[in-house]
Amino acid sequence: MEKLIKKCREIELVISDVDGVLTDGGIYFSSMGESLKKFNVRDGMGVELLHDNHIKVILLTRENSDIVKLRGKKINADKTILGIKNKKNELIKIQNELKIEPKNIAYIGDDLNDLEIMLSVGLSGTPSDGHSEIKSISDYVCHNSGGNGAFREFIELILKHRRKNDQE
Repeated sequence: MEKLIKKCREIELVISDVDGVLTDGGIYFSSMGESLKKFNVRDGMGVELLHDNHIKVILLTRENSDIVKLRGKKINADKTILGIKNKKNELIKIQNELKIEPKNIAYIGDDLNDLEIMLSVGLSGTPSDGHSEIKSISDYVCHNSGGNGAFREFIELILKHRRKNDQE
């Protein structure tokens, strides 16, 4: 637990996958294509809490979705990056752009395409319904599932331990 607390205290940026973390992984399709995704409003409040604590938020997804772009804007994510196949390569770009060390980055993801980036950051998390291999390498496995408050839970874990650090 002490190792987890130390990692939480270092965080300056949270990067989140979208489908399976901010959503339950379901996508509704019509004859026109993708039409609906369900997001949890408490997760959106988590972004505001991060900003209140001077922590940036980036949404990073393989999907190229107007819905995700709109959600990122609605919750005031610092950046929403769409259509990324190699998330680890994108992480390097983010680090260079923001001049931030891996130990200062938290990432929450749920599936195998998140594995490399999760192994490259300071703190990693996954929803309770994340892939078993992702669970096995995560620093924290949420009690909540994707789309049902897992992101907010991960945020509260980080903030709880940052506040303790601020009080010391």
